[in-house]
Amino acid sequence: MKMKANEIRKMSATELESKLVDLKKDLFNLRLQHATNQLDNPVRIAEVRKDIARVKTILREQQGR
Repeated sequence: MKMKANEIRKMSATELESKLVDLKKDLFNLRLQHATNQLDNPVRIAEVRKDIARVKTILREQQGR
């Protein structure tokens, strides 16, 4: 479930902050599953990392305005 940049831009700053927290929790859980060999799809870790980067980038863009 990859997020699109234009979807993220429509969110408010508080929504983005909460989304960032959720994504970081997801990443932690994925890494935990990976470490215990319970992860079905290792590509999901990269997708979540890129989603985190997208959210952080757009938050930074909004702060510049």
